[in-house]
Amino acid sequence: MHGSEDLDAIPMLDDADQAESYLDVYDGPPPPWEIGRPQGAFRRAAEHGLLTGRVLDVGCGTGEHALLAASLGLNATGVDIVPTAIAIAKQRRAERGLDARFLVGDVLDLPALGETFDTVVDCGLFHVLNDADRRKFVGVLNATVPAGGRYLMLGFSDRMPGDTGPRRLRREELTDTFAEGWQTRSLEEDVIETRSPTPVPAWLAVFSRTAPY
Repeated sequence: MHGSEDLDAIPMLDDADQAESYLDVYDGPPPPWEIGRPQGAFRRAAEHGLLTGRVLDVGCGTGEHALLAASLGLNATGVDIVPTAIAIAKQRRAERGLDARFLVGDVLDLPALGETFDTVVDCGLFHVLNDADRRKFVGVLNATVPAGGRYLMLGFSDRMPGDTGPRRLRREELTDTFAEGWQTRSLEEDVIETRSPTPVPAWLAVFSRTAPY
């Protein structure tokens, strides 16, 4: 699906209405990134023991990665700005008999929870943030992830052809953004699975917190 027109419908969060641009995406057919299961990249990360402690799924959508963590017996929380997505996540939690918490909220306001998390999982959030909100988001992570904690990010890469659809990430953008207070544990080529049969080129990044929060 490289360059698929399905991805052209993904809102670009580069303006003052960026949060609002996502509020109605779950009111119709499932958006392209909702595949009804965790991304393979995060399933493999879980198999390698990278999901530990208290897990937070930021921009969780319908909650598949928080539910993945819960299925491993971990304390799992998912946060998303879209009430409809959170409602679906809660329904899936009940159907699967899992224990996970889902909250409607802005990920840039997470410090208001007054909680810390050992692992933060991000599928498709960071790559849609504008530059100012990326800086804010790193500040959020600094405030909520203790030393030794991890941030796992899966986002569209600049290997994706074309110039429409979602914003792409360059390797240097990621390493530069997390150069202070974090260590790049791995940064590898991977894919984001969508509702199209062909996956989308992505970066899978794992950063560990080196400085105290």
